Amino acid sequence: MTTPQTEAPATSGGDRERPQLSGVITSFNEEHNIGQCIASMSWCDEIVLVDSFSTDRTPEIARSYDKVRFFQRPYYGAGAQKNWALQHVQHDWVFLLDADERCTPELQREIEALLARGPDHDAYTINRNVFFLGKRIRFSGWQHDRVARLFRKGTAYYENRRVHSLLHTSGPAPILKHAIDHHMVDRSFDEYAFRLARYGYWGAAQCWRDGVRCRASEVFLRPLWRFIRTYIFQLGLLDGARGLVFCMLQAYSTYMKFAILWGWQANQARGIEPKLPAFDEEDTTWEGLHRLQQSEGQPAGAP
Repeated sequence: MTTPQTEAPATSGGDRERPQLSGVITSFNEEHNIGQCIASMSWCDEIVLVDSFSTDRTPEIARSYDKVRFFQRPYYGAGAQKNWALQHVQHDWVFLLDADERCTPELQREIEALLARGPDHDAYTINRNVFFLGKRIRFSGWQHDRVARLFRKGTAYYENRRVHSLLHTSGPAPILKHAIDHHMVDRSFDEYAFRLARYGYWGAAQCWRDGVRCRASEVFLRPLWRFIRTYIFQLGLLDGARGLVFCMLQAYSTYMKFAILWGWQANQARGIEPKLPAFDEEDTTWEGLHRLQQSEGQPAGAP
């Protein structure tokens, strides 16, 4: 793989200099989050924001920031959106957030210091602190939540999956000390429930596309096991009432995925084919991933 050329260094806010950095954000109807997300990335040299045709004030808010280069395209999954965004970054290093995430000041300082002294790797993984209705979820399976989000341009790409797309990197991605704050459910609990139903539909579509099928018993057993695993074995019970509700929501998402998948199978036996969501079939979205896979790139973490 061709090594990207290093660009002119930028001032990091102190006496040291660092390579220039592109921030990337993906969004859809995030008017309550997008301003805080952008503000937390204001230290980046540019911010590329790819929106999925939001119907709220997200585009208006995003365009009000001078550093934001605003784009819109149809949504084909998180991996497709992020790979498309990577085609538009101008700088040598990339730091990526979803609209409901924030870069903490501590993480900002750690990243700037890392870039200023010269990174030893081409990608880095970052822990996430997950918040649910204003309070951090410390257990429930999220105590080890981490994602690869800082990388050198041209050395990392997302795989072609509608949900839970992994980032493939050209080498190891060690974990940074400080974390991203992920406000998974902040204001609208009901919106999150609808979002989980969409994730279930997209997950079922991914299974169907991959040739995965399920038995009726799995529609019951898989959600049950997910609740037991997250609430009991991953200590969701220690998160109190929020842990109980949160673990039940994760089980609900699993139920939707396999119930939809089973329903499609039942209908196919009746001669009715499922209506799947569109997938991104543009070669340009995935050519970087294909080059990386040929060079034995390995998945480093969830989106």
